[in-house]
Amino acid sequence: MKVLGIESSCDECAAAIVEDGREVLSNIIATQIPFHAPFNGVVPEIASRKHTEWIYGVVKEALDRASLEPQDVAAVAVANRPGLLGSLLVGLSFAKAFAWARDIPFIAVDHMIAHLYASQLAGETAAYPFLGLLVSGGHSIICRADAFDTITVLGTTIDDAAGEAFDKVAKHYGFGYPGGAVIDRMAQNGDSEAFRFPMPRLQEKARLHNDENRHRYDVSYSGLKNAVINQLDQFRIKSGEIKPEDIAASFQKTAVEILLRALCNAAEDTGLGTIVAGGGVAANSYLRKRLAEYQNLRCIFPPAEFCGDNGAMIAGIGYHYLARGDRSPMNITASARVEGFKKKYP
Repeated sequence: MKVLGIESSCDECAAAIVEDGREVLSNIIATQIPFHAPFNGVVPEIASRKHTEWIYGVVKEALDRASLEPQDVAAVAVANRPGLLGSLLVGLSFAKAFAWARDIPFIAVDHMIAHLYASQLAGETAAYPFLGLLVSGGHSIICRADAFDTITVLGTTIDDAAGEAFDKVAKHYGFGYPGGAVIDRMAQNGDSEAFRFPMPRLQEKARLHNDENRHRYDVSYSGLKNAVINQLDQFRIKSGEIKPEDIAASFQKTAVEILLRALCNAAEDTGLGTIVAGGGVAANSYLRKRLAEYQNLRCIFPPAEFCGDNGAMIAGIGYHYLARGDRSPMNITASARVEGFKKKYP
């Protein structure tokens, strides 16, 4: 059963064909990075316009690479949340039209759930339940997954997302865009001990609510971002020239350790020993290295091509909805926010 997946939630115009939820026949990603780089961030109006210009060509290329015609597709899956509304609506409208014209099933997908599924496209699977780590420019979520579409959020960010902090630090120092990938590369040649940046003190905030466990699985990046951008000299450990690579390495180390502290708390409290990662920040080399050091945890990462937004993860998880008999109504719309996730503190 071949499913066409369309992803247009932010600045990647993507389409893919996946067979039976696993075999990727094509995966086309048209990146908009050159158009947003001058602004050091995604400009929503530019993003939606580029999606409008590219969506037909990207879908056609996905079909051509898979050596298929439109009539060979069994269903269309598309990301309808969360993301930039203008961008989402382009992909959603195209998917509806394609499905209606071919009289085939149409399935709307939450692309955060799809990120959690992405590692299965490389053949590595995890038995449910497991812990999920979803980290991107817009989200930092630690969750428990009990089925492909049943997610309980254990912790999230109380302010900035991890990827957002990477982008803002990179923008402030002129490192380049996109910030996450640039800082990861620069950190390879930096000293992560040059600066000792602060970890968030969420437990102190929790005590104000008379609940010490309230933020046990949550993360915060506003304090770290402020320290790196506005208070750099206060956290300097080694004297001498301040090197951009040292800033990048020290920031990256602290940013990852913030995630690991919350994630390890969740693993300890739930007893779940398998962690599945997804989202753009899941491509970070230091995060992968640090998680690999935990011998009591099995950590599964998608290949780099499936970490960022892509159509293959949408098509892959769309197959499971289709196999279960699910269909989405044609009047479903886009949403900028994550919906339907249960939130549960310990």
